[in-house]
Amino acid sequence: MKFLRLKNFFKKAVISMAFLGMSVAPAMSAEFVNINKDGVNLRSGPDTTYGKLFELPHGYPLKVLSRKGKWVKVSDFEGDRGWVYSSLVSKNSYVIVKVKEANIRKGAGTNHEKVGSVVREVILKKIGRKGDWIKVEHPQVTGWLHKKLIWP
Repeated sequence: MKFLRLKNFFKKAVISMAFLGMSVAPAMSAEFVNINKDGVNLRSGPDTTYGKLFELPHGYPLKVLSRKGKWVKVSDFEGDRGWVYSSLVSKNSYVIVKVKEANIRKGAGTNHEKVGSVVREVILKKIGRKGDWIKVEHPQVTGWLHKKLIWP
């Protein structure tokens, strides 16, 4: 009898942990947005009365930290934080180069020919994915970069 109670307890515990895991997983996935036009101000607070920290270019990727009214609190690939008005961001898919220099390849892998290179802080449009490789597009070049070289 004691064995059956213990078995039922463990069964309920496993089911409870499974449900808890399913409810936590969506909360753990980060939301990313991009600036949707050139010259957007990143501000120190959620209003135009707050100071301008930076001016951001079109496509600049940001991680959403929180929201307050029509404002979005964000951070960039270097950890800088600030606020942007929500109509100035969109769900477009852009990435930024986070290393000093990176080779863009013709295919998804180091065995593919180099078709160009990019330097730190270049913004690229993400147009595909194959495993750990991201297909990117820039006015001068289209090709593949390893995900470790870009953010997000």
